Amino acid sequence: QPPSPAALREEKPWGWAQGRDGNCTDVLGGTVQRLCWSTDLYRQIKQVNEMAKTYSYAAQNAKDALKPFTFERRAPGADDVQIDILYCGVCHSDLHTVRNEWNNTLYPSVPGHEIVGRVTAVGGNVSKFKVGDLAGVGCMVDSCQHCASCAEGEEQYCENGFTGTYNGPVFGGENTFGGYSDNIVVKEKFVLRISHDDTNLAAVAPLLCAGITTYSPLHHWKVGPGKKVGVVGLGGLGHMAVKIAHAMGAHVTLFTTPPNKREDGLRLGADQVVVSKNPDEMAKVANSLDFILNTVAAPHNLDAFLNLLKRDGTMTLVGAPDSPHPSPTVFNLIFKRRSLAGSLIGGIQET
Repeated sequence: QPPSPAALREEKPWGWAQGRDGNCTDVLGGTVQRLCWSTDLYRQIKQVNEMAKTYSYAAQNAKDALKPFTFERRAPGADDVQIDILYCGVCHSDLHTVRNEWNNTLYPSVPGHEIVGRVTAVGGNVSKFKVGDLAGVGCMVDSCQHCASCAEGEEQYCENGFTGTYNGPVFGGENTFGGYSDNIVVKEKFVLRISHDDTNLAAVAPLLCAGITTYSPLHHWKVGPGKKVGVVGLGGLGHMAVKIAHAMGAHVTLFTTPPNKREDGLRLGADQVVVSKNPDEMAKVANSLDFILNTVAAPHNLDAFLNLLKRDGTMTLVGAPDSPHPSPTVFNLIFKRRSLAGSLIGGIQET
């Protein structure tokens, strides 16, 4: 026997729930738009109105290993999507954060912003997702939504500071907990549709940070056929950059410190691999590149790579070291009208 509409309104149910028997009814005057009854539906509705107990792994300080940690997610609201997490990538940002290498970590820290999962509940205002859909969450879960950057779909440059999937708002505020956990609740605006089949989901997750972090600058600086592109480093960001630049049709040169990465670089799509510690190999590509994407997250000599750019070439930094790079020589820039730039992840639409 299903509960009466009055009883439902008392419990303040929200959103859409799918019943097993498909016997549907409309409830007017409350927040429920449509409900499909089943024997356990009432319990499900009550559960989603309560804060969800969440199991995770968290760092309590910069020195100790991550350990099991239980906390409560907020109860989903009308604009929210609740997701059971299936996969979460391990990003270098996670390591920087749990070790407090950027000196801004809020503890306890539950990292993870390369999230793929399945929708378990949606709010009454949600229109793009339904229960059972695959969905993703990347590096952001909120922004001001009214500044110029947000209006242009560049929420990562929100002038009031976006809210990270973990570690809270970039300009300070309440902590947020990320994807090293079993569920997450996120505004629909910041949830990404995943269309891949179930067998590829583990590979999809790293696209939500490493993928967009490298795709966005390659797209912005118009990398494509006829362009000669350098990628510095073959780590989490670098291997994505090589694959994406190759897929865009560019001629790709990988720069790596260890020679034993040469074979991997070629397999991933590089047209040539240069060992950056070898002066002869570096000299052969001087003044030849249109664009360089530097993915290395450790301080290093930028002049060695600026010398490889043609006139009007650009090197863009996406690696974020815990201490500054040595300052580049000004003459390396002004004598070839070269540019040194940076780029941060990507907006929701671009992702």
